[in-house]
Amino acid sequence: MDNTFKIPFYARVALIFIGVFACFFTMQVGQHIIVPIVYATIIAILLNPLVNYLMRKGMNKIIAIALAVILAILVVVAFIYIISTQLSMFRDTYPQLERKFVIVSEELVRWIADKFKIDKSRVNEWIKGAQGEAINQLALGQRLTEAGRMMITGMLLPVYLFMILYYKPLLLDFIRRLFRSEHHVAVGEVLTNSKKIIQSYLVGLFFEMIIIAVLNSAGLLLLGIDYAIILGITGAILNIIPYIGGIIAITLPVVIAFVTKDSSSYALMVFGVYILIQFIDNHYIIPRIVASRVQINALMSVIVVLIGAAVWGVPGMFVSIPLTAIIKVIFDHVENLKPWGFLLGNIVPTASRFSFMNQKK
Repeated sequence: MDNTFKIPFYARVALIFIGVFACFFTMQVGQHIIVPIVYATIIAILLNPLVNYLMRKGMNKIIAIALAVILAILVVVAFIYIISTQLSMFRDTYPQLERKFVIVSEELVRWIADKFKIDKSRVNEWIKGAQGEAINQLALGQRLTEAGRMMITGMLLPVYLFMILYYKPLLLDFIRRLFRSEHHVAVGEVLTNSKKIIQSYLVGLFFEMIIIAVLNSAGLLLLGIDYAIILGITGAILNIIPYIGGIIAITLPVVIAFVTKDSSSYALMVFGVYILIQFIDNHYIIPRIVASRVQINALMSVIVVLIGAAVWGVPGMFVSIPLTAIIKVIFDHVENLKPWGFLLGNIVPTASRFSFMNQKK
């Protein structure tokens, strides 16, 4: 007699939804603790080969880890210095840019009023109302609090990074102990593949960012656009966010070109240059440098980026793709979850195997 208790289908679905909701709720509530640990773990995986190399050369483990962490900090500090120097140039010319923006805004109001036969005062009231809502949404006190949290996170991140690299054997052995011996081979494959994916993805992403920053800056400098370098670097950083970031990156240089130049043709030329760079990036750079290891289709990429933004904000958008790639590796090694891994992948069948889906009307 089989006394095995079977959970009905509707109950399983309900439990899955409850579990997913609890997971996302926990991630959102505990984001100030979880996000730094996630970033530190990803960076630790990236720095692990350097630590192993230094230890093979006879260097003490603590010194090797400390050197790797210091190197990562120096790279970040150099990056911040480059951006801050460009921002200082932007700050010095901000009053001139503001005056030009006011003039362009007045011309735009006049054009809208003449084109659509709307009273100018109504257009101005609408613009002022939109500005008031934008100011309210900025919530200065909240932003200052968020900035304080980011500073604290920035100070804790090297500590997390050092500890994760130092206690790596302990953490790996803990993961091994969570599973029975017959699953150790699969767990080892998941860990190995996840490590390779993150390392290759981040290295490729770094080189892609440098190439895009150079292309953006060169294109803007050739067109004579102000703040070309900071706009090029900002566009390269935003371009890290798959699909969505590239669209956002176009907006700022187009607006700057429209405001600072006498002719609107500059804005169109900037738009054309960025579209050309996006074409080169999507068809030549990403397939060869970035996407060779992360096999996630475009639909799922956009969805997980939006989910990452909803749960963790901008930091969630940056880590959504590598985390999804790790989840796909896990799905591919668990029999019952393989269909979900297939859904995340970029292998598209030529036709559906359901006969009714292939019938022609």
